[in-house]
Amino acid sequence: MTAPGGGASGLPTRARILEFIGNADGKVGKREIARAFGVGKADRAALRRLLRDMADDGLIARRGRRGLASGELPPVFVAEIDALDGDGEPVAAPADWRGDGPPPRFAVAPSRRRGPAPGPGDRVLVRRRGADRAEIIHVIGRRLRRVVGVYERSRRGAGGFVRSAERRGPAGVEVATGAEGGARPGDLVAADADGRGGARVSAVFGAFDRAGAVSELVLERHAVPREFPADALAEAARAAPADMAGRRDLRDLPLVTIDDEDARDFDDAVWAAPAGDGGWRVVVAIADVAHYVRPGGALDREARRRGNSVYLPDRAVPMLPEALSNGLCSLRPGEERACLAAELRVDANGALSGRRFERATMRSAARLTYREVAGRGAADPELADLFGAFAALLRARRARGALDLDIPERRVLFDGAGEVRAIGPRPRFDSHRLIEEFMVAANSAAAETLVERGAPCLFRVHERPPPDKMERLRGVLAGLGHALGRGPRRPGAGMFDAALARARGRPESEAVALAVLRAQSQAEYSPRNIGHFGLGLARYAHFTSPIRRYADLLVHRALIDAMALGEGGATADGLAETGAALSDAERRAAAAEREAVDRLATRFLADRAGETFDARAQAVTRFGVFVALAGTGAEGLVPLRSFSGRPRLDETRGRLVGEHGAIGPGTPLRVVLDEADTVRGTLRFSLESRGGLR
Repeated sequence: MTAPGGGASGLPTRARILEFIGNADGKVGKREIARAFGVGKADRAALRRLLRDMADDGLIARRGRRGLASGELPPVFVAEIDALDGDGEPVAAPADWRGDGPPPRFAVAPSRRRGPAPGPGDRVLVRRRGADRAEIIHVIGRRLRRVVGVYERSRRGAGGFVRSAERRGPAGVEVATGAEGGARPGDLVAADADGRGGARVSAVFGAFDRAGAVSELVLERHAVPREFPADALAEAARAAPADMAGRRDLRDLPLVTIDDEDARDFDDAVWAAPAGDGGWRVVVAIADVAHYVRPGGALDREARRRGNSVYLPDRAVPMLPEALSNGLCSLRPGEERACLAAELRVDANGALSGRRFERATMRSAARLTYREVAGRGAADPELADLFGAFAALLRARRARGALDLDIPERRVLFDGAGEVRAIGPRPRFDSHRLIEEFMVAANSAAAETLVERGAPCLFRVHERPPPDKMERLRGVLAGLGHALGRGPRRPGAGMFDAALARARGRPESEAVALAVLRAQSQAEYSPRNIGHFGLGLARYAHFTSPIRRYADLLVHRALIDAMALGEGGATADGLAETGAALSDAERRAAAAEREAVDRLATRFLADRAGETFDARAQAVTRFGVFVALAGTGAEGLVPLRSFSGRPRLDETRGRLVGEHGAIGPGTPLRVVLDEADTVRGTLRFSLESRGGLR
């Protein structure tokens, strides 16, 4: 007889034992396991052998005379899915984490078994597959799931059906008669699924085919907060301009803002002048958000909950109400604004030789755009000093071997009715890099100042790539004709930069850049400083964007507190937990922003099925080849069944190999658009010619 959740011998399965230990309070031993699963005396010896085998396999650890624990992240452990990444794949953390600091997080590959794809809130048993990857073995439990999709008439008669917008998993859920919530066919809706195939519509957002519906779908799917609480709005409405008391007067300094044409807020302004010794004096003035958003207030609570602003192609979801984000905290030209200014001394080689932070009042001399500054160039007398300081900072960047990834972003352009009229690469100018280097210098100076004063700091940290990612990168680059080499045991960013430099100007340059990017660890917020690998900096923090990032506001408060710069400073408690929450919020925003562009591209191409496009392979998986179209950058899948013959997957080099050729990252292809699924936001292609891999 099999015990509940047990195996054929009357013993519980390994998965159920791990789940039981992970959920238990206090010590768990053989006796507790036997009692919980009803293991009789006849099977006690077999249970003892099973537990010994699990310990030998590293699944559990022995603690004390009777205690067992599902070790310090053993090869197999119970995890809870808490998010989906930019590709819609689950991201999980160990369930009931009891270690020091925030729990480690893993990208978890779904099981190959059929069934609904796991989602946020589900508990799963996973097997580690690398430093930050794991594979789902078994779905332990599912929570009540919120399904976002398009309401349709039922395929089974009465009632309706919500066609899911999830890119993976079941097609949708049935809605019984009376549970439609006022939805009409074609409406974008949210429904609460009961896990047994049924659901009730809980929110209706209007017709899915109208302009703006894609952004609403994305925001709802990622649970991005959109409405501000009344107390936060009231607090923002009461805010008044800061007076000059205790502030340095920088109103005569010709500070300028430089942003995209479609920028929605302006939180940084810059100025530079020669220092007389071949170096430069640089001022980076940042909106003094800490003056308006005080610790513990309604605005502070809501900003922390949001974590950051979210920027979709057709709208922004700000971290702060518009009265602040586009008003008192936005450095508009000709208007007096409170700021926290970093005055930096930079030598001729770009090294930071002096720094000072102070509260000030400024007046922006101009609102410039990247395109405008690039067009005027370093020969313009009003911009020459900015470009001179930029050249020095760029020399320092190159000297320390910072990673120089320059992958173009996509920009979506809309017509007067709000429909997509074009998608293409966002122009990239030297003026973009100028502002980036000024911001990096100010961020680095903020971190150095806080460390020097022994003040708590929420660092922006970036680890070296883990060994498993390095091995995959070597294989992919070898397939592209570029040897990365073994190099030192702890590779520096210069190793990657050398590979990028060798590929620059060649057809495979973007594929090399993407491969290097995918090999990197994800930058995070943490009070434990491990440096920033990609920038080649020992200490780094985010200081320059407090309008749109809560982490920057915390750094402002720490500087104000450490340097006695007046009110609004605070030493934050629980920085480890806050850093983990803000890292999650950042990932959520990045996933939403990328998904919105992908879905808009799908809608843009929806009426072009059957057309042929130039494309390049982006990645190769066991499902097929992911490609990106030339021009729009729209991404989709060429399924494996689209290829003739029986090509094999070369996992080491990340490519498909056939008798007469191979397809890997960067391979140019001609593809036919077979389907554009606007609800799921996916594109499916086939090869124009099936002969390439025969």
